[in-house]
Amino acid sequence: MFLNPKFTSKTGYALMMVLVMTAVTSVMLAGAMSWAAQNTLTTARNNDHMRAVAAAEGATEKILSSFSRDYQNGGEGLVYSKLASYATNVPNSSENSYWTNFTFTDAASNNNRTYVSRVSPTNYVLLQSQYQGLMGMAATYRVISNAKNNQGQFGIVAGVGQEIQVAEIPLFQFAIFYSMDLEINPGPNMNVTGRVHSNAGLYAQPQATLNFQADVTAVGNIVLGKKPGDPTSRTAGTVSFADEHDSGVSSMNLPIGTNNSPDAVHAVLDMPPAGELATSLMGKQRFYNKADMVFIVSNTTVYAQTGNSVDSFATAIPKSDWSVFLNTNVSFFNKRENKTVKSVQIDVGKLKTWSTTNTVLRSKISRDVNNIYIADNRTQTSSTEPGIRLVNGQDLPGAGLTVATPDPIYVQGHYNAPAAALATTNTTATKPASLLGDSINILSTSWNDSNAGLAIGSRIAGNTTVNAAFLGGICVTTNSNYSGGVENFPRFLEDWGGKTLTYNGSMVVMFDSRVTTAPWGGSDVYSPPNRNWAFDLNFMDPTKLPPGTPQIFSLIRGRWATIKPNVTTF
Repeated sequence: MFLNPKFTSKTGYALMMVLVMTAVTSVMLAGAMSWAAQNTLTTARNNDHMRAVAAAEGATEKILSSFSRDYQNGGEGLVYSKLASYATNVPNSSENSYWTNFTFTDAASNNNRTYVSRVSPTNYVLLQSQYQGLMGMAATYRVISNAKNNQGQFGIVAGVGQEIQVAEIPLFQFAIFYSMDLEINPGPNMNVTGRVHSNAGLYAQPQATLNFQADVTAVGNIVLGKKPGDPTSRTAGTVSFADEHDSGVSSMNLPIGTNNSPDAVHAVLDMPPAGELATSLMGKQRFYNKADMVFIVSNTTVYAQTGNSVDSFATAIPKSDWSVFLNTNVSFFNKRENKTVKSVQIDVGKLKTWSTTNTVLRSKISRDVNNIYIADNRTQTSSTEPGIRLVNGQDLPGAGLTVATPDPIYVQGHYNAPAAALATTNTTATKPASLLGDSINILSTSWNDSNAGLAIGSRIAGNTTVNAAFLGGICVTTNSNYSGGVENFPRFLEDWGGKTLTYNGSMVVMFDSRVTTAPWGGSDVYSPPNRNWAFDLNFMDPTKLPPGTPQIFSLIRGRWATIKPNVTTF
């Protein structure tokens, strides 16, 4: 039998094609298998690497947790003193058996150690990260950990480095700072010219236009609306942000211990309890211990003493001296509280004159008095309450003046306001000043004690300029009352219609008022001023901060990077 030549040729061609396709398929299959194997190895290697990175980051985070705790409890000095201790504080199996999977080393390959160093000592510098634009006394630390994944097949070692600042931030660098919910709901247009922060939520529902011209931060949410429970009805206006506005940021706290609740913070204005050391965390923050002079008024006497900061309360100030500027026999009516204020009144002008010539303090501090603590402990009735009033304060002592009290503060007339700069934001000639109390109350240049209990038509305000940082309390929003918001944090008792309050400073709210507890919004109390308000840029200069300015302690995260093992820089 003979085969057809054409058929034989076609069969050979088909066979050849099958062989070629088989070879190609084999090559492709081999390539796919190689790719799959390589991809599996790459994935496994990446997984091992990521586990090592996560472990190294965990080691650095453990150090940062200790940093934060120690900084709040003892400041930068305690942190620096414990560098050797931090270096040995690596994750271990007593915390979680998971950590047996890793070996931790420092930059010199020493086992069970983390590299920790201070890369810049404490200086007054611009801060990093979310606090850019603020100044603070800060030191920078670097933490580097290397972690080897003992369970992986590759023995991978990964490094993670972090840099942080531990910083003391002056509280009065904020135009507005609240340790509780911040509400700002002005009727007329309002510009906020400095930084704003709330350690809780921030609620903004202006009736016109509210412009934030610097960074705004809140630990809680930033809500363009009124706070839940606010019973007021208002037409919503416009809110604009010129810079960052971030929610969910870290809380900023005073270094008074683990409790920074409003009640706990109020203690910085209270007299210390018996046995509390002035060097304790709270003791260092109390204005009682920061003062040049301390005045405690009782039913029968006035205790007047040099302060702890001068000579540990060692020197009594005779009545013949303090009675020149301090008067305990002044009363006036407060329409909002519907009570008579039994006032302790300080004539700031007379204090300034006394300060320049007295021999009680001059021989000890060689400067003008600049920090006073005063508490009125006299017995009150149901129709009276205490209050500290400052009068004749247009020109302050040369070193400035801080007045702190657990009582309400009333400031009457122009305060720290050179004549040439009245009604302006020009603070080049002002002195460093702050007022701290249960509440901050503004009495205008036209205030008259005789008219204080009359109807609002008899209490007509005059244009007034006040330049000072304010720290005080508020009556918080409830289902029946609005707090009054930032726009009414300084309290008013006059008809300001058509008149202007010019204010340059910093407004800080840290607690509920305990003495002046009548809520905002009562009838016949006041009509609001035109608000010519601005953040005082002097407070960005450490030499121009008010005496005794509270400092927030904060741990600020800077650079973070995955790095090569066994290096000390990145």
